[in-house]
Amino acid sequence: MTEPTIAPDTASEDAIGALNAYLQQYHATLVTTEGSYAVSVQGQIKVGKRTVPYHLVPDAGFLGKTGKWRKLDAAERLALVQLRWNDEARERLEAQLLRCAGQVMTLANEHRVDPQSALNALQAKYELARLRCELALDRIAALVATRAAASQAEKTRNAINLSLYPESFTLAAGMQRHFIAVLGPTNSGKTHAAMEHLAQAKTGVYLAPLRLLAMENYQRLLNANVAVSLITGEQRKLHPHASHVASTVEMLNPNRAVDVAVIDEIQLLDDPDRGAAWTAAVCGVPAQTVYLLGALEAKEAIQSLVKRVGGTLEIRELQRKSPLEMEKAPLGSLKNLRAGDVLIAFSRREVLNWRDQAIAQGMSVSAIYGNLSPEVRQAQAERFIDGETQVVVGTDAIGMGLNTPARRVIFTTSSKWDGYAEGTIAAALAKQIAGRAGRFGQHETGYVAGFDGKTHKVIAALLQQKLEPLPSTGFYVAPNLSYLQQIAEASGQERLQALLELFAKHINVHDEFFLPANLSDQIEKAKWLDTLKLPLEDRFLFSLCPVSTKIAMLEQALQDWAECRAKGKQASLLRMEGRGGRNELQFLEDTCKLYSAYAWLSYRMPETFPHGDMAQSLMQSTSEKIDALLQVQNTRHRQQRKPAHKPTHITPPQRSGQPKTGRKPRT
Repeated sequence: MTEPTIAPDTASEDAIGALNAYLQQYHATLVTTEGSYAVSVQGQIKVGKRTVPYHLVPDAGFLGKTGKWRKLDAAERLALVQLRWNDEARERLEAQLLRCAGQVMTLANEHRVDPQSALNALQAKYELARLRCELALDRIAALVATRAAASQAEKTRNAINLSLYPESFTLAAGMQRHFIAVLGPTNSGKTHAAMEHLAQAKTGVYLAPLRLLAMENYQRLLNANVAVSLITGEQRKLHPHASHVASTVEMLNPNRAVDVAVIDEIQLLDDPDRGAAWTAAVCGVPAQTVYLLGALEAKEAIQSLVKRVGGTLEIRELQRKSPLEMEKAPLGSLKNLRAGDVLIAFSRREVLNWRDQAIAQGMSVSAIYGNLSPEVRQAQAERFIDGETQVVVGTDAIGMGLNTPARRVIFTTSSKWDGYAEGTIAAALAKQIAGRAGRFGQHETGYVAGFDGKTHKVIAALLQQKLEPLPSTGFYVAPNLSYLQQIAEASGQERLQALLELFAKHINVHDEFFLPANLSDQIEKAKWLDTLKLPLEDRFLFSLCPVSTKIAMLEQALQDWAECRAKGKQASLLRMEGRGGRNELQFLEDTCKLYSAYAWLSYRMPETFPHGDMAQSLMQSTSEKIDALLQVQNTRHRQQRKPAHKPTHITPPQRSGQPKTGRKPRT
């Protein structure tokens, strides 16, 4: 669900302006939800003396599937929006909402319950008014039922009531914490001051969104002579006298008090898949001082969440250290590539395709995409930084966790598959990627371009767009084992699938401040895990194992491993032999994920998965094979194809403060 940018290539600026003006006049925005465009509207109604705000998609507010909408010009889009949303449509919507809110207030007054949580259901900008009215009535009905529920039902509700979720982190809840939000765009220096304070503290923890970032700042603390351990889902480097920990955010230890904590990329609070980890970190990290690093649009969400969990808050807003400029014209041709450029595509296939085309122009290329392990991505980035390669071709994986100081970022497209359809990327993503251009002290000005005229125009519009603040309610929460055990005890339910569904249903109906995280993958795994004779704790752990159900080899391995656990047997680790040919790279990437999953399980069930050290070793050797294969492909293509254009020599980017000679050894 995203808020799209209106930048059709065929419409005139006047037509685009007219559409934007109409939307602004009628307090509306365009959104995409479930593969369709819709108009989302804001306003308020009066119910007695109470003012009730709303932010919804009217029942007639859908404008068509993404593909159909993209074929319309700006004038046709304006006409369709005017048909769907006008004064009469607003009257119909508000009459519908008044009926709903009136029913809520009548029940609230009759049974003396607070209607606010039910009325808050009318604020959900991506959802239909009809469905939110139903939810509002469900919520008030649940509130009314609570007063007359039987003791067993009351016990069940209490077991899964998350109104006291922050207080469940007892150590943090008992501390007087001071939060420092350091907010700004890419290349604004957010990380520097926080890491300096962390390194000087007697004890501390750094929480990263990616293993790659955890590894990078683990090394940063080591270089500052800090006794630090690295703890991620798949990897441990434990210092016997560690005062600090660098870890992924999911690995937070809420029972170890520290002086300073740094939580990176705080705007991921709004991520339905992983945002629950950031909610837990803010609620549960037991530190006297907590740094929250991220984008400016997270400011209101941070203020709301810190107010709820308690503590003092200081906000520091930073500006970009070096200017970022849009090129006057698109790149137009790969013959215009220069050393220090980064090409952006949005799929593995397209990255490898553009890589081959860049090589045909005589360029040496680093390839970076999400399916590569962190070690390979880092190795490819270091080749670029050290001047072994001249350009990078990558996906949005370079937008977070990789130091790839580019002279210029070039978007090969402005569209990306969102799970439903191909659509324009979000402005926040465009800005994050574009922000990689320029680096203070290396490239004083960063430049951004599109490859073709259409892409250039759309990216320029995205970079000018003002980002909407993150919501100040609706923080994602996922159940931990303790919550599931409480639900099981209260309800008598033992199946993991049912417990997860109870958890999600309860938050939807009863609490407007917290929302259930996306548990769909976990529930899918729970369906077959419930068929095995495993205790709840084991089924829960297997359901969390980071294995994609879209890769048959990995899903089968996870099922085999779970069966070994159920039978009390040790799970063997097979050394996967490489395949030659065109699928060799894909096979190695999937194999690396398999070893990673085994390592993840070995830290949690070592008696069943005793070969964790071997898995780590195989992960490393397979990553080295992938990196070497990418380099072989790079060299082979350059030897096979005569460059059509000899690229102008530009000194490749250097690490700040690092000499121009001497490679940093890879690990």
